[in-house]
Amino acid sequence: MLINRRTIRIEWGDCDPAGIVFYPRYFEWFDASSAALFETAGFLRGDLVARQGMAIPMVDTRSRFLIPSRFGDELTIETTITRFGRSSFDVQHRVLKGADLAVECSETRVWARIDPAVPGRLKSQPIPEAVIRALSQDTK
Repeated sequence: MLINRRTIRIEWGDCDPAGIVFYPRYFEWFDASSAALFETAGFLRGDLVARQGMAIPMVDTRSRFLIPSRFGDELTIETTITRFGRSSFDVQHRVLKGADLAVECSETRVWARIDPAVPGRLKSQPIPEAVIRALSQDTK
Protein backbone atom coordinates (compact mmCIF):
# COMPACT_ATOMS: atom_id res chain seq x y z
CA MET A 1 0.00 0.00 0.00
CA LEU A 2 1.00 3.60 -0.54
CA ILE A 3 2.60 5.18 2.55
CA ASN A 4 2.82 8.93 3.08
CA ARG A 5 5.36 10.31 5.55
CA ARG A 6 5.19 13.76 7.17
CA THR A 7 7.60 15.33 9.63
CA ILE A 8 6.22 17.40 12.49
CA ARG A 9 8.30 19.55 14.84
CA ILE A 10 6.52 20.05 18.15
CA GLU A 11 5.83 23.73 18.79
CA TRP A 12 5.18 25.39 22.16
CA GLY A 13 1.47 25.79 21.36
CA ASP A 14 1.15 22.03 20.74
CA CYS A 15 1.89 21.30 24.40
CA ASP A 16 -0.27 21.18 27.53
CA PRO A 17 0.81 22.64 30.90
CA ALA A 18 2.75 19.42 31.63
CA GLY A 19 4.93 20.14 28.58
CA ILE A 20 3.75 17.19 26.49
CA VAL A 21 1.70 17.25 23.29
CA PHE A 22 -1.97 17.95 24.05
CA TYR A 23 -3.65 14.84 22.61
CA PRO A 24 -6.19 16.62 20.32
CA ARG A 25 -3.23 17.96 18.33
CA TYR A 26 -2.49 14.39 17.21
CA PHE A 27 -5.97 14.11 15.73
CA GLU A 28 -5.45 17.33 13.77
CA TRP A 29 -2.19 15.89 12.44
CA PHE A 30 -3.88 12.58 11.60
CA ASP A 31 -6.59 14.35 9.60
CA ALA A 32 -3.96 16.36 7.72
CA SER A 33 -1.96 13.16 7.17
CA SER A 34 -5.01 11.41 5.65
CA ALA A 35 -5.46 14.37 3.30
CA ALA A 36 -1.73 14.26 2.45
CA LEU A 37 -1.98 10.54 1.62
CA PHE A 38 -4.81 11.25 -0.82
CA GLU A 39 -2.81 14.15 -2.28
CA THR A 40 0.22 11.87 -2.76
CA ALA A 41 -2.09 9.49 -4.65
CA GLY A 42 -3.28 12.38 -6.87
CA PHE A 43 -6.56 13.34 -5.15
CA LEU A 44 -6.66 16.80 -3.57
CA ARG A 45 -9.28 17.11 -0.81
CA GLY A 46 -10.32 20.57 -2.02
CA ASP A 47 -10.85 19.26 -5.56
CA LEU A 48 -12.85 16.28 -4.32
CA VAL A 49 -15.19 18.55 -2.40
CA ALA A 50 -15.41 21.48 -4.83
CA ARG A 51 -15.50 19.63 -8.15
CA GLN A 52 -17.05 16.29 -7.27
CA GLY A 53 -19.01 16.97 -4.09
CA MET A 54 -17.14 14.16 -2.32
CA ALA A 55 -16.05 13.92 1.31
CA ILE A 56 -14.18 11.32 3.35
CA PRO A 57 -15.55 11.75 6.88
CA MET A 58 -14.16 9.78 9.80
CA VAL A 59 -16.72 7.50 11.45
CA ASP A 60 -14.48 5.68 13.96
CA THR A 61 -11.05 6.23 15.51
CA ARG A 62 -8.86 4.60 18.13
CA SER A 63 -5.41 5.57 19.37
CA ARG A 64 -2.72 4.29 21.70
CA PHE A 65 -0.25 6.75 23.19
CA LEU A 66 2.99 4.93 23.99
CA ILE A 67 5.72 7.58 24.37
CA PRO A 68 5.13 11.25 25.26
CA SER A 69 6.34 13.93 22.85
CA ARG A 70 7.55 17.32 24.04
CA PHE A 71 8.35 20.79 22.74
CA GLY A 72 11.12 20.64 20.12
CA ASP A 73 10.76 16.93 19.35
CA GLU A 74 10.64 15.90 15.73
CA LEU A 75 8.06 13.24 14.81
CA THR A 76 7.43 11.30 11.64
CA ILE A 77 3.84 10.36 10.83
CA GLU A 78 3.44 7.38 8.50
CA THR A 79 -0.04 7.02 7.01
CA THR A 80 -1.44 4.19 4.89
CA ILE A 81 -4.70 2.46 4.03
CA THR A 82 -5.04 -1.00 5.60
CA ARG A 83 -8.45 -2.08 4.26
CA PHE A 84 -10.92 -1.16 1.54
CA GLY A 85 -14.60 -2.02 1.77
CA ARG A 86 -17.36 -1.07 -0.68
CA SER A 87 -17.62 2.50 0.61
CA SER A 88 -15.44 2.54 3.71
CA PHE A 89 -11.74 2.17 4.29
CA ASP A 90 -9.37 1.96 7.24
CA VAL A 91 -6.43 4.31 7.68
CA GLN A 92 -3.45 3.62 9.93
CA HIS A 93 -1.20 6.34 11.34
CA ARG A 94 2.08 5.54 13.07
CA VAL A 95 3.88 8.35 14.87
CA LEU A 96 7.59 7.69 15.21
CA LYS A 97 9.89 9.51 17.58
CA GLY A 98 13.21 8.57 16.06
CA ALA A 99 12.92 4.82 15.54
CA ASP A 100 10.44 4.37 18.42
CA LEU A 101 6.68 4.07 18.00
CA ALA A 102 5.15 6.90 20.03
CA VAL A 103 1.49 6.81 18.94
CA GLU A 104 -0.60 4.58 16.74
CA CYS A 105 -4.04 5.42 15.44
CA SER A 106 -6.56 3.67 13.25
CA GLU A 107 -9.51 5.36 11.60
CA THR A 108 -12.44 4.21 9.54
CA ARG A 109 -13.52 6.69 6.90
CA VAL A 110 -16.35 6.64 4.38
CA TRP A 111 -16.28 7.67 0.73
CA ALA A 112 -19.37 9.89 0.59
CA ARG A 113 -21.09 12.36 -1.68
CA ILE A 114 -22.55 15.62 -0.43
CA ASP A 115 -26.29 15.46 -1.09
CA PRO A 116 -27.25 18.63 -3.01
CA ALA A 117 -30.95 18.08 -2.17
CA VAL A 118 -30.39 17.97 1.61
CA PRO A 119 -27.80 20.47 2.88
CA GLY A 120 -25.38 18.92 5.35
CA ARG A 121 -26.26 15.32 4.44
CA LEU A 122 -23.70 12.83 3.19
CA LYS A 123 -24.48 9.57 1.39
CA SER A 124 -21.93 6.77 1.11
CA GLN A 125 -20.77 5.84 -2.38
CA PRO A 126 -18.71 2.93 -3.71
CA ILE A 127 -15.02 3.81 -3.70
CA PRO A 128 -13.92 4.26 -7.34
CA GLU A 129 -11.46 1.65 -8.62
CA ALA A 130 -9.06 4.44 -9.68
CA VAL A 131 -8.89 5.63 -6.05
CA ILE A 132 -8.28 2.10 -4.76
CA ARG A 133 -5.55 1.51 -7.36
CA ALA A 134 -3.81 4.81 -6.57
CA LEU A 135 -3.83 4.20 -2.81
CA SER A 136 -2.76 0.56 -3.24
CA GLN A 137 0.53 1.38 -4.94
CA ASP A 138 3.46 -0.51 -3.46
CA THR A 139 6.02 1.96 -2.13
CA LYS A 140 8.76 -0.54 -1.31
